Amino acid sequence: MAAAHCGLRFQASITAPVTGDTSLQKLTFKTQKIRFSDKQWMTFSPLEMKVKNTSSRYQSVISMSTQQAVSGTKVSVAPLALEDAKEPPLNTYKPKEPYTATIVSVERLVGPKAPGETCHIVIDHGGNVPYWEGQSYGVIPPGENPKKPGAPHNVRLYSIASTRYGDSFDGKTASLCVRRAVYYDPETGKEDTSKNGVCSNFLCNSKPGDKVKITGPSGKIMLLPEDDPNATHIMIATGTGVAPYRGYLRRMFMESVPKYKFNGLAWLFLGVANSDSLLYDDEFSKYCKDYPDNFRFDRALSREQTNKNGRKMYVQDKIEEYSDEVFKLLDEGAHIYFCGLKGMMPGIQETLKRVAEGRGESWEAKLSQLKKNKQWHVEVY
Repeated sequence: MAAAHCGLRFQASITAPVTGDTSLQKLTFKTQKIRFSDKQWMTFSPLEMKVKNTSSRYQSVISMSTQQAVSGTKVSVAPLALEDAKEPPLNTYKPKEPYTATIVSVERLVGPKAPGETCHIVIDHGGNVPYWEGQSYGVIPPGENPKKPGAPHNVRLYSIASTRYGDSFDGKTASLCVRRAVYYDPETGKEDTSKNGVCSNFLCNSKPGDKVKITGPSGKIMLLPEDDPNATHIMIATGTGVAPYRGYLRRMFMESVPKYKFNGLAWLFLGVANSDSLLYDDEFSKYCKDYPDNFRFDRALSREQTNKNGRKMYVQDKIEEYSDEVFKLLDEGAHIYFCGLKGMMPGIQETLKRVAEGRGESWEAKLSQLKKNKQWHVEVY
């Protein structure tokens, strides 16, 4: 049953090796990950969110406006005119003329034992840069492009981690899930700030009220198909690749959207290094409790779990474990999504091919059909 997948914490898995991940082990943090309460959801305006004290991990919940809904209730959203567009907005703002938005809040998502830091960043766009779930914003960090003196930095794309209504449910904010990119010299073991990720560090270091130049929205491949409210959506993520799925799931289970009454199955696989690295875990766990027939949630912790061979648990191991069910759902028209590091895909493809051949099927033919039917959605980086 679906509920069983949610009830067993850390059961099931999906993850992938992170290039250079071990270089982040020396990071130490005093802060703790965000937790989500069981109180009723509350909505704050961007101005109200800015003045909230965000020093405590519990207070940060308020600044994000992400307090859990009472079981069985959903949050009203506005303006519903955001549902009227027939086509998704695309490239409303371009790199040469970006929109200047405002940082509302920056909150650490992970615990002290996580290798590296991941932040939840809420941006106020004033309703001027609308988007759909599954799209991305471009961010232009301040400063000069070192390869082009006098020119701005190149645009960095980030999947949006909220619905079109944002975390404040008023259509004026968007949220990003950003992992701080830190480089350590392999010989000295010391951090080399000159090689750190420019945009990720800018975003993670931002303070409420800071300005940020954004472009977009962009992307159509990860848009959530809503023509069939009874459809099955299999979502596979590593790390911050969970961002678009958070938007999907809030739309499905948190928000009261008159034109979209989801009654299908959403199955999320999330892979991270350890339990302190889990992203939005309490939020997803709440959906398990409230919608056990419609949501399945399987976690993989590569440094805390092992596969059937006693090795680290990666995505291909769990795909194989659930292969009969996954293939059956795909044959019935399920959509399957992959988002995260591009290194996750070769292992997945190899395993799916082996499983297909074991079933007497051609994986190449099956994959071709999935793409033709628009069931296959991939966004990796």
